[in-house]
Amino acid sequence: MMNFIQKNKGSEQVENHNVSKLKCFRFGFPISKHSLQSGQALVTSVILFLIISTTISVGVVNPVLQHVTGTEDFANTRGAIFVSQSVNEDALYRLKNNKKFTSPSTLTLNGFSATATSSSSAGGFDINSSGTGYNLTRNIKTHLTSGTGASFNYGVQSGTGGVILENTSSIDGNLFSGGTVVGSGSNLIKGDVISAGSGGLVQGVHATSSVYAHTINNSTIDKDAYYNTISGSTVSGASHPNSADQATTTLPISDSMITSMEADATAGGVISSPCPYKIDSDTVLGPKKINCDLEISGNDFTLTLNGTVWVVGNVTIKNGPTIKVGSSVGGKSVAIIADNPSNRSTKSVISSSNSATFAGSGTAGSFVLLISQNSSAENGGNVKAITVANSVSGALLVYAGHGEILMQNSVAIKEVTAYRIRLQNSAKLIYETGLANILFTSGPSGGYTFDKWREVQ
Repeated sequence: MMNFIQKNKGSEQVENHNVSKLKCFRFGFPISKHSLQSGQALVTSVILFLIISTTISVGVVNPVLQHVTGTEDFANTRGAIFVSQSVNEDALYRLKNNKKFTSPSTLTLNGFSATATSSSSAGGFDINSSGTGYNLTRNIKTHLTSGTGASFNYGVQSGTGGVILENTSSIDGNLFSGGTVVGSGSNLIKGDVISAGSGGLVQGVHATSSVYAHTINNSTIDKDAYYNTISGSTVSGASHPNSADQATTTLPISDSMITSMEADATAGGVISSPCPYKIDSDTVLGPKKINCDLEISGNDFTLTLNGTVWVVGNVTIKNGPTIKVGSSVGGKSVAIIADNPSNRSTKSVISSSNSATFAGSGTAGSFVLLISQNSSAENGGNVKAITVANSVSGALLVYAGHGEILMQNSVAIKEVTAYRIRLQNSAKLIYETGLANILFTSGPSGGYTFDKWREVQ
């Protein structure tokens, strides 16, 4: 029995050995257990390598693709803003130059399209444009201010009647004269002085900057002097003998512009009584035509101007009133015009005195403008077109293209232009930057001036 059991155990061991041997000969060659484990490790390594390589490739390719996409989007959005800007500028050009503009206006270019529309807004027009392409949109908004402009490039500008400075009068700004510039007393001009033409003469002035004139006499010049003839003068800078005479120029507001302003005032309504027409309490006025003299007199009240006021007669302003531009007018200026077409020799004059105060609308570039069409000085007479005296101050410009303006006694205003200008006593003019492009509430063709640009959502 024992022999039988042992015999069977031996047979089982032989059988197990044969099975193991058979497994090792799979695929026709012997494979050891160690070799099988090595192969599994190699497969695992290859799989890990592929995973790592794929991860690295994705990490490198994705940023490149994102950069390419970002570059393409940037180019597309630039294209969208380009067509938006183009159609906006076309509309702006047409409106500014009184050319035909149809709203909406469309532009198509290289797969991009843009549309511009115009709409009325406070003080002018808004132009809105939207450019699109490849699902991208860029929007632009510009604003045009309506009105007629005039350029006041000098603190004082005269025609051939010239400029006269007396006593301690002063000008804080440049002076341009189409005639002579003659000073006396302790006058002072803080800027350049130009006396244009072959008859140009600067005499008896003290200028803190340079002087340009055919002839310079008895003057103190802190910088350079440009002249043909000079005598009795002190020049701290360089002297330029035999200099060319400065060219003459026209005054900034033409008669046709004033006529157009008067037409706009008339369109706002006509006041014919009572005469003279008196304002002595808080009043809102303009645009309006007044068919007689106008008197603005009294303390502690304000006259608010919303448009041009044409007075067919004289204008008297006295005893401390405040005259200002209405806030709704924005950055434009409003004129009070004294003009009686049937009498410009002794009538059509303006007098402002005794602490009258002038103010703009509260927006930069807004002023009150006094205009007189009196022509006495131009025709050899001695009637003053505009007199500004006794503590008058503020955002005031005065203009008399054919007459004489007299400033005296502690006056401080912004700009003076006339055929002839006379400053006396302590009259002081302080020129304000920005007067080179003044807009009015009315004028020929109702032109527009570009003033704002921005990109919007």
